[in-house]
Amino acid sequence: MLEKIDDFAKNLKLNFSDKNLLCQVFIHRSYLNEHRSAGLKQNERLEFLGDAVLELAVTENLFAKYDRPEGEMTSWRSALVKGESLSAEARRIGMDEYICVSRGEAKNSGKARDLILANALEALIGAIYIDQGYNEAKKFVEEHIIYKLDEILENQHYIDAKSQLQEIAQEKFSITPTYETISETGPDHNKKFIVGVYIGKKKVGDGEGNSKQQAQIAAAAKALEENNLFN
Repeated sequence: MLEKIDDFAKNLKLNFSDKNLLCQVFIHRSYLNEHRSAGLKQNERLEFLGDAVLELAVTENLFAKYDRPEGEMTSWRSALVKGESLSAEARRIGMDEYICVSRGEAKNSGKARDLILANALEALIGAIYIDQGYNEAKKFVEEHIIYKLDEILENQHYIDAKSQLQEIAQEKFSITPTYETISETGPDHNKKFIVGVYIGKKKVGDGEGNSKQQAQIAAAAKALEENNLFN
């Protein structure tokens, strides 16, 4: 495993001193359930740290480059660090083939896999911070996260689907959309929520996510995409 992950690091020009720390980035906790004697550590603590480093690096960059209102820059930052953006970048840099999960977890795809990848990218940022310091972690974030900002601004992807749906519904119908949880399944560490969004009593979309917030956003996006009401 070390040799393969070393190739990954070389491709990204990451010079890790602690190769075991780099390996930890790719260990999902489900993998340890089937490999208890391997002496490995899972990546959740690194993810916790990386999440904070990522937010600081993005915030610092936006603050230095743009003289814009707080709320606007907060929306930009959210678009950059949201799970979909992180999982897409994790795939782009080749993390998917190195993730170690349980046999059961390996069968999952879609949003469940995306969450694992997004968390692993945050863990990688945390590992870079520990091994090489904040400046190198910030450099990585600028190269692999912040580069997307121009596209986000051009296409207004910083305006989330819930906000768009609310604006349209209030403008056309003078009604604020409401959200109801249709189902909640799975263990605590891997919940799946299905949420419906309603304009008045009419359901106009539903969505799935690993949190209620994610499911609400997915439901709003589906409502915007599929309903002629909003054209």
